[in-house]
Amino acid sequence: MATSIQHGQSTATKEPPVDFSRLTRILEQFKGQKGALIPILQRTQDLYGYLPRPALAFISKQTRIPLNRIYGVATFYAQFHLKQRGRNLVRICDGTACHVRGSGRNLDALQHATGVAAGETSPDYKLTLEVVYCLGSCGISPVALVNEKVYGRLNSDTLIQRVKALD
Repeated sequence: MATSIQHGQSTATKEPPVDFSRLTRILEQFKGQKGALIPILQRTQDLYGYLPRPALAFISKQTRIPLNRIYGVATFYAQFHLKQRGRNLVRICDGTACHVRGSGRNLDALQHATGVAAGETSPDYKLTLEVVYCLGSCGISPVALVNEKVYGRLNSDTLIQRVKALD
């Protein structure tokens, strides 16, 4: 396996160059192990924050797992992300209790205030906004998860204030 290969920036995907030296070490840990694709993808995502296309192609080449199989696994499991995400992740719950108590208004207001649509990431990669359908905190709805911290009984102003305070 190569120890340090870089892939240039593609104009079609606009992905930054990927340094494969640390990915090579991950692949070496799982060398020869059957059924190691999911842990390889998990560690790859931990390394880059998502699964860059060049990294998936590199994994395919080094493990001899067909690229279409790797994409099949990466797109099947919700834990994997093929697009770069923001430094800050905001998940707004729109489950029944949250929806009834105003999560839709909170989402609309946050999208308007940040210019980031649900399911998207800001161009500067500061923020990714996602809608989820249960955070398990119905008693304090409406809720949002901001970088793994739950905020409950949110109104639009409080949510926007918390998000704008992020780095």
